[in-house]
Parts: sequence; structure tokens; C-alpha cells
Amino acid sequence: MNGTEFLIERRLRELDTDLHRRFTDAVFVLQNMLTDYLLIFPEYTDHSAGHSMVVIDLCGRLMGEEQIMRMNADELFVLLMGCYFHDIGMGVSAKDYPEFLSRIHLGNYFDTNDPENKTKLVRDFHHEFSALFVLKYAKIFDLPSDEYAFAIAQAARGHRHSDLYNETDYPEELILPNGNTLHLPYLAALLRIADELDVAADRNPELIIDMSLVTNEVQQLEYAKHRAVRDLEITKDAITMFVETTDETVFEGVVRLAGKIQATLEYCVSVARNRTPYEITQTEVVVNRVKQ
Repeated sequence: MNGTEFLIERRLRELDTDLHRRFTDAVFVLQNMLTDYLLIFPEYTDHSAGHSMVVIDLCGRLMGEEQIMRMNADELFVLLMGCYFHDIGMGVSAKDYPEFLSRIHLGNYFDTNDPENKTKLVRDFHHEFSALFVLKYAKIFDLPSDEYAFAIAQAARGHRHSDLYNETDYPEELILPNGNTLHLPYLAALLRIADELDVAADRNPELIIDMSLVTNEVQQLEYAKHRAVRDLEITKDAITMFVETTDETVFEGVVRLAGKIQATLEYCVSVARNRTPYEITQTEVVVNRVKQ
């Protein structure tokens, strides 16, 4: 057990039992919803409750104990809720789909994508669907106020594509009704890099995924890369991916993946440094090939 495991939740419980109760009540519902995604989208990488738990753990490992202890209860609550809500849009209901779609800016998406391929559209814009889900069902999930709903929605939306330098979408300081301040760009940046770091071999284990369902060559390579990453080490300065494979195509794929994560890390480090009093201290993604 690493030193920060479950520390975000434990610290929230110490600081504010009411917010902690709201979080655990929401998780009870969300875990059932997210677990179904393994069956709905067997060809995609994991967007289940297990993935959300890993993302929370990775946030803690990136932050370290000192920064977790600096954060107020509201920031911890928004981060935890954002981690559980960030992929909820993958399961948008038939009832919500047309309403949410009408509120998403698609740009020229349909110039190169089939408008009838709703599965791909949901996958490509699930971060937007997730944010709209939070805003619509905020009262059902007992969120304390509109400000909390906005913050959680933006943290969820921010895990991909969103401009974390946009002051309107991600204000540097969001004041809550209780007077506390949220540093939303930091929370969204943390969630974004943690989400990309869920690449180790225990993601989508064969015990719960029927690999025969995955017939697309691109997706097969994705799963092969995840299986090849045997461990992930996070220190204060670096993130190291330990890779075990004899397949050069798979290894080269992991190296390209590491390059993508490096670019995301640099962006998130910049957001945290320039827009918040917090920091993401890791600056390098290292690939360490392990001999079989």
C-alpha cells in the first residue's frame, strides 16, 4: 500500500463528514452505472468504476501527501466526484442523448464522421456528455449548490480536449457559498493526466473482458500495449512505465503512447504552475523496458 492510497477520501472524511457522506452516496449509484460500461463498450478501454478508482489513486500519487493535506475539503470533494463522473457520459441514455447533443458544439465533426455512428460520437464527446449529465442530475446526486455542480462538471469535462487556460470555463479561483476557494484548473489538470496514466496491465484484465469480442486491429494493439505495461512508478520528479514485451510493434506503440502522455503532462504542469498555487512536480515520462 503506497502512502497516499485512499488518502484523498480519508482526508475528506476528516475535514467534512457531510461532504464525505454525499460522496459515498453518489459512489453507490455511480459504481453500478459505470460497471455496466464493460458490457456496453467491450471494444474500448476501461471506463468502469474500477477505472475511476485507479484515477483517484493516480491523482493521489501525483499530488503526494503534502499537497493533499494542503487542499480544503471542497477541493477534495470536487476532485473525487470528478474522478467518478468523468466517464459517465459514455452511457448517455436515449432520452438524454438528443437534449445533450443539441448543447454540444460539434464544429465540423460531421465533415469526416458518419452522423449515424452514434457510438463513435458518444466516445469522441463523452467528456461533454459527462459534464451535461452532472449539471442535469446535480440535485439527484445531492450536490450542495450550483457552484459545486459547475465545478464537478468542469473537472469531468476537462479530462480531455478542454482548454484549461479558459478563464470562463476554468476560473483560477471559484468562490463557493461557504466562502471557500476552489482552484479548478489544478483539479482538472490532475484528472486529465491521471486518466491518461491508467495504462498498466491490470486495466481490462482478461478475467472480466472476453478478448474474443475485440476484433478491431487497432483496439487489439491498444490492449496489447496495456498488457505490456507491467507497472507504473510515480516519484516526485518522474513517471516511469515498466514495459515487458518481445513484440517490437507493441513496444514502439508504448513509446508513442509515452510521448502522448509526456505532452499531456507538460500541458498540465504548465496549467497548474501558471494558474494555481499548487503544482504537478513530475516533468518526465520514462519508458523502462524489462527483460522477460
